[in-house]
Amino acid sequence: MSANHKNKVVLITGGSSGIGKSIGIYLTEKGYIVYGTSRNPSKLKDFNHFTLLKLDVADTISIESAVAVIEQKHGQLDVLINNAGAGITGPIEEIPEDEIIKNFTTNYFGPINVTKAVLPLMRKQGGGLVINVTSIAGYMGLPYRGIYSASKAALEMTTEAWRMELKAFNIKMTNVAPGDFATNIAAGRYHAPVIKSSPYEKPYGDTLKMMDSHVDSGSDPLEMAKVVYKIIRTDTPKVHYKVGVFMQKFSIVLKRILPDLVYEKLLMNHYKL
Repeated sequence: MSANHKNKVVLITGGSSGIGKSIGIYLTEKGYIVYGTSRNPSKLKDFNHFTLLKLDVADTISIESAVAVIEQKHGQLDVLINNAGAGITGPIEEIPEDEIIKNFTTNYFGPINVTKAVLPLMRKQGGGLVINVTSIAGYMGLPYRGIYSASKAALEMTTEAWRMELKAFNIKMTNVAPGDFATNIAAGRYHAPVIKSSPYEKPYGDTLKMMDSHVDSGSDPLEMAKVVYKIIRTDTPKVHYKVGVFMQKFSIVLKRILPDLVYEKLLMNHYKL
């Protein structure tokens, strides 16, 4: 990306709160033309940080019309940030299948469909950048977050493959994996209920309390915004970026170097299982 980014157009899915909103405000201040998305922008009348378009990542028609609005207005889209995501927790045995499908629709199929919608425009303009917001949880199967870990891991792997397919068109793609950030993701998360007298009642109930306390004490989303800004301004983005407190990033390094059973034991001790 050239130093002159005054007229660069950025689309951020899920831009109305949390990390997406933080990135949007930061990039707007840096002079980018920013579009965020929300399923119901009309509910956010007092949102005035940047333009919000109506987009539901589970609905390809809404994706196409949001991209068409940007194309008509600017004739270009330089950066797509696939940030919309949903949390999900629960013992895998007890999570209803439709909730698992819903989570993959938001966290995995959603970013794929939004990316598919912008690629023809990026190809036409001779290049672009796609940033997929994944999660440090995507690097390891975490107890009671297995479905979330799986959806984010799937996006990480898809990005590794897709970026090679896009190189010929000068379209760059990368993953940014945040750790726990102080946002309202826990509120929007699907929690499988803690079922009285379920064999998972105690371990799952305890893990849930622990996870909520982590999110509340998480890092400032501004950190994510700064990393995204740095990626946009670099000519050759790396395959993976990790953003979070040292121990969260270090846990990925440990997984690489420790024997599987030793690493599993560490996780189980951490979650007191």
